[in-house]
Order: sequence, then C-alpha cells, then structure tokens
Amino acid sequence: MSPEQARAAFREGLRAPTSGFSAGWTQANLISLPREHAYDFLLFAQRNPKSCPVLDVTEPGETSASIFDGDLRTDLPAYTVYRDGQLVDERAEVVDLWRDDLVSFLVGCSFTFEAALLDAGVPVRHIEAGGNVPMYRTSRQCRPAGKLSGPLVVSMRPVPAELVATAVRVTSRYPAVHGAPVHIGAPEELGITDLAAPDFGEAVEVRPGEVPVFWACGVTPQAAVMHSKPPFAIGHAPGHMAITDARDSDYQVP
Repeated sequence: MSPEQARAAFREGLRAPTSGFSAGWTQANLISLPREHAYDFLLFAQRNPKSCPVLDVTEPGETSASIFDGDLRTDLPAYTVYRDGQLVDERAEVVDLWRDDLVSFLVGCSFTFEAALLDAGVPVRHIEAGGNVPMYRTSRQCRPAGKLSGPLVVSMRPVPAELVATAVRVTSRYPAVHGAPVHIGAPEELGITDLAAPDFGEAVEVRPGEVPVFWACGVTPQAAVMHSKPPFAIGHAPGHMAITDARDSDYQVP
C-alpha cells in the first residue's frame, strides 16, 4: 500500500503492527506533548539522538506534518494515552482528546532499515512471524533534559552470527532512524533478564547460532513520559507506526 492507502486503512479501522507495511516509505514514532513540555522533549531528543532522532515537529495543535500528509489523530493504527505518566488508554483514534497546545514529534523508526536488512540477506524474525518487534526497557539511563528523564528502550532482532557485521554495516547507513546497533549479545549487560518477556511488542525465537542484536528504539520517549509523569501525552502504540510520505532512501547515507 502507498502511505495514503495505509493511512486510509488505519482510519477505517485496520489495527496491526506496521513492520513490513508500505515498503520503501519511512515509518515514524509519534509523541505529542503539551507546549509547555515541548522544549524539554526537543532538548531530550538532542541529547539522546540514537533513541530519539527527530524527523519532524509540528506547530501547537497541528494535525499533520511536512512528512505526514494525513491526520495524526486518526491515521495511525493505534494510540496510547498517558495521564501523569500512567498509561490510561489504548485506542484507534484520539480526535476527542486532541488539544490546541499539543506539539507532535515524529521520531525515526528502525522499521525503516528492515527492507535493507532483508535485501542484504539478514533475516528479520518478527516479519517472518507476522508479528511485532520485541522491545525492552534497559538499565541504561538517557541524558535528562528539563523535567524529562528515563531509560533507553531497545528493539531486538536475532541475527545469525556470521551476518552480524552485515547488519551493523547496513543499519549504520541510516543514522536518522537509529542507525547501528547500541549493543550486541549479552542482554544482561542491558539489564534484560528474559528475552522471552519483552516490555513492548512480542517475543521472537532466538535460534541456535543467532545473536540478539539491539537497536535504540523510538518507544524511549514514552518510557520517559512514564518515568517523568507529565500531565498528558499521546503516543503511538508500540510497533503501530505513522507511515510518512518520506522515502527510506531519504535517510540513507553513503
């Protein structure tokens, strides 16, 4: 589907993880915060560029963006709603909750480089399984900014040991959408005790001869919201991304 077709399908009720959707078109994480917290988040993102690479920012109250010619309130497959840091709702649209003071940030997503991994012969297990990527809170703390702080969140893809260098090389060419991995192997060094119990998304099988490879994840802003407890925020449901009108190739470097 084109981005326009995908957004229309979500608006009409399709709810599904978006990994593998709209090949060639960039996907993005969403976090919308009241204007009084927007500068803190922009600074938080600047200080934590691996996990929070900002692709676009709206003016307060705007419902579309320069790379998203749709409605940010309805055109994602699922949304999360936070009050005082607590996840209070997950829903298909947020029209009635939208506020004139909300500033929306579109943050790069590692789904953007998955087609390049597949083209290079690196398997992507959650696509094979037709599910969502596993995501984990780590023991690594992001650099705080203003009232925002919280842990790094990572996504994990099992990679055959002989292809780990290929996965690093391929993804390092996409620095605006998390880039190269932040950690390879040894999940306990990130404070992850059980790969079969992700904090977000769905567990995937790690087969003999495979290494768990971890990339910074755009759910990190929502972890910061949960940790820092601003009065209100809206995000995407993890793995249920905004499909933008930008091309994956726009974010590839030589």
